[in-house]
Amino acid sequence: MDQINLANTDLVDVAMGRSPADFVIRNGRWVAVQTREIIEHIDLAIKHGRIAYVGPEGSHTIGAATQVIEADDSYLVPGLLDAHMHVESGMLTVTEFVRAVLPYGTTGMFIDPHEMANVFGLRGVRLMVDEAALQPIHVWVQVPSCVPSAPGLETPGASLEPEEIALALSWPGVIGLGEVMNFPGVFGNDPKMVAEIESARKAGKVIGGHYASPNLGMMFHGYVAGGPEDDHEGTSLADAVARARQGMKVMLRFGSAWHDVADQVRAVTEMGMDPRHFILCTDDSHSGTLVQEGHVNRAVKVAIAQGLNPITAIQMATLNTAEHFGVSRQVGLIAPGRWADVLLVTDLPALKIEAVIARGRIAVQDGQLKADLPHYAYPPWARNSVRLIKPVSAADFRLAAPSGQRVLAHVIGVIENQAPNRHVRLSLPVKNGEVRADPALDLAKIAVLERHHATGRIQLGLMHGLGLKESCAFATTVAHDCHHLIVVGTSETDMALAVNELSKLGGGQMVVKNGKEIGRVALPIGGLMSDQPAQDVAAGVATVIAGLRACGCHLNNPNMQLSLSALVVIPELRLSDLGLVDVAQFNFIPVLESEA
Repeated sequence: MDQINLANTDLVDVAMGRSPADFVIRNGRWVAVQTREIIEHIDLAIKHGRIAYVGPEGSHTIGAATQVIEADDSYLVPGLLDAHMHVESGMLTVTEFVRAVLPYGTTGMFIDPHEMANVFGLRGVRLMVDEAALQPIHVWVQVPSCVPSAPGLETPGASLEPEEIALALSWPGVIGLGEVMNFPGVFGNDPKMVAEIESARKAGKVIGGHYASPNLGMMFHGYVAGGPEDDHEGTSLADAVARARQGMKVMLRFGSAWHDVADQVRAVTEMGMDPRHFILCTDDSHSGTLVQEGHVNRAVKVAIAQGLNPITAIQMATLNTAEHFGVSRQVGLIAPGRWADVLLVTDLPALKIEAVIARGRIAVQDGQLKADLPHYAYPPWARNSVRLIKPVSAADFRLAAPSGQRVLAHVIGVIENQAPNRHVRLSLPVKNGEVRADPALDLAKIAVLERHHATGRIQLGLMHGLGLKESCAFATTVAHDCHHLIVVGTSETDMALAVNELSKLGGGQMVVKNGKEIGRVALPIGGLMSDQPAQDVAAGVATVIAGLRACGCHLNNPNMQLSLSALVVIPELRLSDLGLVDVAQFNFIPVLESEA
């Protein structure tokens, strides 16, 4: 979708003053990420959406019909690129996601639609590719590599086979293979993973990484040898250093709930590592964050706050990303031949954006969206995908215990602002043959309900660290990556009510307290997304967050953190519809066992 569509002679004619530019920005401060310098008093001339001239005194490019903008010494910054993200985490369609992030300077995104793929398979990916192609900014797609994320450990809604992935890699707009989450499959030379990675290699596509284990020994080395070229799952300085030394691009993640920039950027600020091997990304940002705080710009500002030079931080969200994906001839820097994706910024460290130019057109001016966004209608089959065999009752959430007065419980422990969790072991009392939630111990129940095939399967477990103090429940069909229905709570009655009401909605998120609904957001497309404007979805998400706060939960982004409870490829402990998974060993363990 981003092939050069005009002769270079047109750009040469503008640069030489033989023909006029369509659009000229005058007297700006050029943030040249390619040389890491700021150059004063620069004019920028644009023809057919691309940059023809960047230099002093560009009056020779101006004709009678040329549109001229006075930059008045504003910084001219390349449009920001998100190197790794999931549109579905915003709970928005591609179009509505673009509407939300354009004002914050995002002009390019590399998206992995593995959430839609886990619900609908290849046809779900196709929907996202088709919608991406219509956008006024650049949206490249990576083909999901691990659908399901962990075969044998969960019941998938859909699956993608190597032949389907090879086909999708040939589609226009597809830039690479999405994050390879099955890291045991890579270092174990699983035939499916080997075939997918080889298909990406043959197609000349980038192979995305996802190594979530803290083990940086032999398993890590085997994973890197298998082919993944980048990784966003690091959380520590040691993670960043190991990946950079092994030739991977280190993706520093800062989304709604995953705050992994501060520790890892020390590899550059303290150890002096080459910043060209570090890239900024968001991974998961929900609509509330997008509307109220921003997108990639947040990650850039956080990196600057850690002591990184502003130009270097911007480079990590522009040129570094473009070069990694092989599109620096198109985007990632302000230079002739590239798309004119330019931000007019009045305060560089604060990244205060005055205007956004995308593909040579004014897309945002003074915070107001000017770009035309497409209407993309999702088909009926993409809606109402929540299939439960019957309504549930409080009895379905009774956690039966082995005989005895006490049991050893394997409990999922939440870690604030991180994707990994803890394997907590607790000695708990047994009452009337069951283990109950206990707010005094910060102990809640969690259940995963299979929702794709109406099997009626319900798997129960326990969580620690949510802070739920009231009789309440939270239910969500956003449950990476299997996207079954997760419900967590301290009251079995509230858990049943939340599940049944959410099923009627066709998916989304809901909070119930003392038998009353106090928060909801409806996500009818795959149980993952809404086609409503970002502000409306963000308002719904705000009621969910407020509802969880009213129940005593004060995690930064609890709904997003809880959505990973069934993601059985991130340590240490996850609950699937088939059982409790010890991710360190990739096997099932009991939730409760008799104490020795």
